[in-house]
Amino acid sequence: MFTRYSSINRRIVFTSIIAGLLIALVAGVAQFSIFHHRRSEQFDTTISSLQNYLNSYFSQILVTIDSLQPLTVNACEEVSSELTARAAFSMNVRAFLLVKNHVAYCSSATGPMSMPLKDLVPDLDLSKNHVMGILSGTPMMPTTPAFVLWVKSPLLENRGVFASINANLMPWVLYSSKQTPYNGVALVVNGKTAISTFSSKPIALSEITDTPVRHVKIKGVPLEVYLYSNASSTDNSLYALLLGLACGLIGGMLCFYILTIRSRPGKEILSAIKHRQFYVVYQPVVNAKNQQIGGVEALMRWSHPTAGNIPPDAFISFAEAQNLIVPLTQHLFELIAADAQTLKDILPPGAKLGINIAPGHLHAESFQQDIRKLSASLPDNYFQLVLEITERDMLHQEKAMSLFSWLRSEGIEVAIDDFGTGHSALIYLERFTLDYLKIDRGFVSAIGRETITSPVLDAVLTLTRRLNIVTVAEGVETEEQAAWLRDHGVDYLQGYLISRPLALNDLMAEYRKPAKYFTQD
Repeated sequence: MFTRYSSINRRIVFTSIIAGLLIALVAGVAQFSIFHHRRSEQFDTTISSLQNYLNSYFSQILVTIDSLQPLTVNACEEVSSELTARAAFSMNVRAFLLVKNHVAYCSSATGPMSMPLKDLVPDLDLSKNHVMGILSGTPMMPTTPAFVLWVKSPLLENRGVFASINANLMPWVLYSSKQTPYNGVALVVNGKTAISTFSSKPIALSEITDTPVRHVKIKGVPLEVYLYSNASSTDNSLYALLLGLACGLIGGMLCFYILTIRSRPGKEILSAIKHRQFYVVYQPVVNAKNQQIGGVEALMRWSHPTAGNIPPDAFISFAEAQNLIVPLTQHLFELIAADAQTLKDILPPGAKLGINIAPGHLHAESFQQDIRKLSASLPDNYFQLVLEITERDMLHQEKAMSLFSWLRSEGIEVAIDDFGTGHSALIYLERFTLDYLKIDRGFVSAIGRETITSPVLDAVLTLTRRLNIVTVAEGVETEEQAAWLRDHGVDYLQGYLISRPLALNDLMAEYRKPAKYFTQD
């Protein structure tokens, strides 16, 4: 099962890259949308301010012109002073002209005059009530553009008031149009001619190549306002791109971290403990002389929902690598405690209950507390706990001696498991006070063949007899092996010849059969 983690890591990298790209796209689009919305609000605010200002301005101009209409029945000498005063108090007005029979006969700027309006503004349609135009200049200011406004008298035939108005109605707006985010602004008369920030002279609207972002009409006069700007800002687009890349990078790394944590073997082991995928099997150990059962060794197994049964060497190694051997062994203790009452009905009093202890748990701070908790969970004075420890666990001699002394004081026996496969020498048997020595299956399988292990096994058995250490042979599979071990003084046998490791229900079924090793004297 654990070989699939390399492919899982590739999937994690691929998924993290995709997630990072999606996050970058979403963050970039979201930030760009925010910028676009803010710019849109800014455009709305600016165009609304322009519209309100011009509505108010031309509303006041029209009111002033309406108040001047009665003066058109008088001679210029009679009303020139009043006309001049009205022009002086009307912002941006160059001059008011009184018109009779389409001839301007009185000016607020020059007094009496006589000039046909057609000569002044040839394209102006004087038959309309309100007409507006743009001049490139007026007689008093020939180089400065101006708006002109003709308002026909509503009561008197062929009479009215003509006004010339400075084109710089809103200097602050024209100035702001030079700033970010605006390209410019245009005030357009009759939908044709414009005073704009793009030229110092009046130009046709069609000559402005920019696309307007906002467009409004002014109340009461044929005047429109166009606001120009880039649809999007390069700076904002770059910022949105950089933000998207940053969010994508962070999101991809976070996704990689989370998926890595979730897919770790250690995470799956913890999940398996939580969902009770682990279970215990028990392998009987029998007395070599009378073939009666002397105890069992408890072994943990993992039934994975998709990978099936996972070899214990695989998941135990991963548990040790992930620093999860302690919770895994604690779970094993809980499973054994749950089976203890049933085991009591099968096994004789004093039966050995062997449990493997990994180095990481043996030297953990919780080890002594865990052992006491296990002992308390078993039936009182019925089982003899035997902790099976590999040779490599005894490399820290002083710590091992201290732990073995404590275990013995708690009434718990110690066995060296898989003796001969570790890094120790026979001298370890003399240095430590041990109860059992479990002979590795490698020695047992060599029985009956002339190999270099045969003299070693003879030496081990001789030394254990001298040190009064009980021996258990693992991996016994043939009658020939059992006979040899029995003849050479081995105390207990364990292996497929006796029984495979059995789940609790199978062990109970074997107990009900007339199996000789379950017969209790």
